[in-house]
Amino acid sequence: QVQLVESGGGLVQAGGSLRLSCAASRRTFSRDGMGWFRQAPGKERDLVATISWSGGNTYYADFVKGRFTISRDNAKKTVYLQMNSLKPEDTAVYYCAATGRLYSRDYVDYNYWGQGTQVTVSS
Repeated sequence: QVQLVESGGGLVQAGGSLRLSCAASRRTFSRDGMGWFRQAPGKERDLVATISWSGGNTYYADFVKGRFTISRDNAKKTVYLQMNSLKPEDTAVYYCAATGRLYSRDYVDYNYWGQGTQVTVSS
């Protein structure tokens, strides 16, 4: 069973930065594509960024491109999301997810989810 634990959320002013971390317990983590998703109140869960098993491929949603960076450390079994130039519309619960595939941009491929961490950006 995969356990994913997010951390690093909090309250930040617009223009500020946060770094989210996701610690995974899955034995085959180094072969899992990983992703960050977010869900604002009353809205659907959106894909934010994905990263391949090696870190060699990444994908960003248009609304975070140029501001957020996804990365991973397979030795530490951890995925990161560096968020810069935060905006009030980035306020959401951010979820880390794992897919059994080496890489995917498809929401339906993500089978393992963390509990989420709240990010609140004040104006």
